[in-house]
Amino acid sequence: MSGGSVTSPAVIELSGVDVFYGASQILFGVGFSVEQGQTMALLGRNGAGKSTTMKAIAGLAPPRRGSVRLNGAETTRQKPHRIACAGLGFVPEDRQVFPQHSVEDNLLIAAKKGPDGRDEWNLERIYEAFPLLVPLRQRMAGRLSGGEQQMLAIARMLMGNPSVLLLDEPSEGLAPIIVQRIGELIRTLRQTGVTILIAEQNMHFCLGLATDATVIDKGQIVFKGSIAALKANDDIRQRYLAL
Repeated sequence: MSGGSVTSPAVIELSGVDVFYGASQILFGVGFSVEQGQTMALLGRNGAGKSTTMKAIAGLAPPRRGSVRLNGAETTRQKPHRIACAGLGFVPEDRQVFPQHSVEDNLLIAAKKGPDGRDEWNLERIYEAFPLLVPLRQRMAGRLSGGEQQMLAIARMLMGNPSVLLLDEPSEGLAPIIVQRIGELIRTLRQTGVTILIAEQNMHFCLGLATDATVIDKGQIVFKGSIAALKANDDIRQRYLAL
C-alpha cells in the first residue's frame, strides 16, 4: 500500500451533464461530485439550473449527454424508482405531499428499508425527530401550512432510509422559525453520516450547514470549493449570489 491522503469515495458524481427541456438547453456540461458524509450546497440565483441538476440526479430530467453516478454505479438512464431504491432520497421544491391523505399515511406510504437493509427511520423515530408532526398525524396533508408540509416532505423521504439526501430549496418561502428548525434537522442528519446535497438561493441558510459549495449560473458550474473559500471569494458571491 502506498502512503498519501485518502479521499472519500464520491457518492454523487456528475460529468459533462447536458439537460434539455424540449429544444431548450438548461444544463451545459455540469460536473461535480459529493463525497461520502459531505454536505454540499448547490447555490445559484432563481433559474440558474439548481432544480434541473437535482432532477438529473434523481432521474426526472435524464441528461442528453454526460453521466450521473450514484455510489460508483451509472444511473444516467435509470428510472427514478430504481435510483430511489439505490439509496437516493429527494425532496422536490414543490414538496408534493399527498393532500388527500393524513400525515401518518403520507409517512407510511414511503416506508421501506434502505439498499443495505438499513431500517433506522420508522414512525417512532420520525415523531421523535419531528415533534411538530405528532399532533398533526391524522390531519390531511393538504390542510398543513407550508412549513408543516416541508417538514412532512423531509420526514416522508427519510422513511425510505436513504443514504443520499437531495433537498431542493428547503428554506424557500418559509417563516424564519421553520427555517431554523429545518437547519437544526439538517445538522442532526449530517451527524448520522448521510451525504446531503442542498440546492438553495439562500446562501446564508447554507453557510452554517454545508461543508462545501458548488455555484451554478446559467446552467454552468462557476465555482467549486469549501464554504470557507466561498466566504473569502467576494467576486463569486457578488456576481452570482447577490440578490
